[in-house]
Amino acid sequence: GEGIRVNAIAPGFFLTEQNRALLTNPDGSYTQRGQDVIRQTPFGRMGRAEELCGTIQYLISDASSFVTGTVAVVDGGFNVFAM
Repeated sequence: GEGIRVNAIAPGFFLTEQNRALLTNPDGSYTQRGQDVIRQTPFGRMGRAEELCGTIQYLISDASSFVTGTVAVVDGGFNVFAM
């Protein structure tokens, strides 16, 4: 339809309650999977949920009024290694 914009965010690894047991040990250190993720992320860490806010704010603002059909990757560079 006219005037409807559809965009998405592709987040990288963000430590949440949903994935905490997969990525961290009870003492807070990273599991092997967590270490693998960190090693493959140029920023060298997991993302923080608030780091998605800037991209969300941009996509809902007038600054992106001519942006549609795009996927914004917010992953600390993880996707670079997948290409």
